[in-house]
Amino acid sequence: MLVLGLILLLLGYFLHISILWTIGLILLIVGAILWILGAVGRPVGGRRHYW
Repeated sequence: MLVLGLILLLLGYFLHISILWTIGLILLIVGAILWILGAVGRPVGGRRHYW
């Protein structure tokens, strides 16, 4: 999710497509939150690890 968010963010920025930039930013933030929650050992969605 982090990689997809970063790719969409960059594509939206360089191609001047604001919806891609917005979706990329949202995916990047959600991915970072899930990664942090999984890293501290808190179960995310019933799983101990989030890939």
